[in-house]
Amino acid sequence: MSAEQKAVQAAAVPADDAAHLLIIDDDRRIRVLLSRMLGAEGYRVTRAANAEEAMARLKSLSFDLIVLDAMMPGEDGFAFAARLRADTTELAHVPILMLTARSETEDRVRGLEAGVDDYLGKPCEPRELTLRIASILRRAGRRLRLGPPASVHFGDFTFDLGRGELRQRGELVRLTEREREMLRLLAENPGGTVARDILAGSGVAANERTVDVQVNRLRRKIERDPSNPLHLQTARGAGYRLLVDR
Repeated sequence: MSAEQKAVQAAAVPADDAAHLLIIDDDRRIRVLLSRMLGAEGYRVTRAANAEEAMARLKSLSFDLIVLDAMMPGEDGFAFAARLRADTTELAHVPILMLTARSETEDRVRGLEAGVDDYLGKPCEPRELTLRIASILRRAGRRLRLGPPASVHFGDFTFDLGRGELRQRGELVRLTEREREMLRLLAENPGGTVARDILAGSGVAANERTVDVQVNRLRRKIERDPSNPLHLQTARGAGYRLLVDR
């Protein structure tokens, strides 16, 4: 048994129905540290040292969230996240938390553009990491809530708030968990302005630039001309609003 396996085995045994996390990092020490810490928090944890190994895990197991390093040999985290988001299977919807020493604003924007749901710099406080993970899982789990779902319609699109599903003329449109949450916040207040700090949520710093990046990504999916949006409009100096059909 390797040192990594022994260290992980020493962590608390999680429940069978605990959220399953995939840690992708080329540094063995970080994999061990995160496995022990998150295992002690009650999560099931699987590890991968690079993108190739991670994809093999993703194809054989089901995960609730990915903790992804940015800088790895071979395919880096940015490219790997973008490849997942372009996938045509359920892999495209797995939430991603990028955890990396690359913590400049430009890197955070690059990660968000690749489709990650949150971005946290190394080193970080363990408590902040666990809170971020819990927040992402909570947002992702909202689509499972009970009760009749409400829907909004705009142009060719229908967004089901309960399921968190966006469809264009009946065809499912793929959304990241961050895009889904932002669209839900906008749809819950149709025609009303939603402030940028609310759209940023607790998982991403309330930064106008990063929110704008996510809005632009969403516009490319729902607008015929993203530079002249009809549905997702800017409330200058305040936030954004979604105009729906009455």
